[in-house]
Amino acid sequence: MLAAQAILPIFALIVLGYMLGWRQWLTAESAAGLANITFKLFMPTLLFAGIAKASLAEGLSPALLLAYYLPVLLVFVLVNALAHWRRGSASPLGLVAAFSNNVLVGIPLIASLMGPDALVYVFAILVLHSLTLFSLHSFYAALGSQERVDGRALLKNLANPMIIGLLLGALLNISGLVVPDSLWRVVTWLGQAALPCALIVLGASLSRYRLRPTTEAWGLTFAKLALFPAMVWLSSGLLPGLNDSARTVLVLLAACPSGVNVMAFCRNADDNRSVSAAISLSTLLSALTLPLWMMVMGV
Repeated sequence: MLAAQAILPIFALIVLGYMLGWRQWLTAESAAGLANITFKLFMPTLLFAGIAKASLAEGLSPALLLAYYLPVLLVFVLVNALAHWRRGSASPLGLVAAFSNNVLVGIPLIASLMGPDALVYVFAILVLHSLTLFSLHSFYAALGSQERVDGRALLKNLANPMIIGLLLGALLNISGLVVPDSLWRVVTWLGQAALPCALIVLGASLSRYRLRPTTEAWGLTFAKLALFPAMVWLSSGLLPGLNDSARTVLVLLAACPSGVNVMAFCRNADDNRSVSAAISLSTLLSALTLPLWMMVMGV
């Protein structure tokens, strides 16, 4: 029952966004505008507010980061090695298998399932998530195609509004400054718009992709929804110092579907077909696999 209560609202909004995009009630231009304000204002404000009142000492544990990012690295390398062997060139397939949709699916899932206090573990992962994986892929793609690594593109990852929101929230937390209630109410209102808008944007973006799963897409979906969370479950169980809540958050983040922004790294039609199919398929099937991982973690 608890799993259904956490999952249903999330996927209901994704389906709503899909229907709005499919029926063209939310056009591509309108969806782009909604996405801009969501990811440049609403979501950074939500992350700012969350980490500003979080327990940083509990969230920024080296064991927490290692338990998540060691499996990230292993999945990224294994999938890319296999894909490179089959294709003979660099591709974003390893990124598809290792990059979770932790913002659009992870935050609302953890907030509704475990409460706001557990979000401190999500924020700790998010600080390094895009920067680490996008930089890894940029190095791999440049080396795999014998191109130069674009240092400026890597630095742009640091200018991500959501990372800025997290860092500003952490600075406020450390400083001990008190924000006036009237101003904090504005921050709260903006943050409350983030999750519903983000999920509708996700659904609308998925409506532009055709679900034509190939063997490759099925393999990527298995790696994302089964192999990756299983590795995190194992690593978080072996490393000392992680409580049950932290371990549950890490496993559920790993079990989230692939992030839509991986599409930005597609270079050809083959990449577009495989990545879009894997994103759509993993999002669809995660409605079934996430409750299974909740059962494994006892929530």
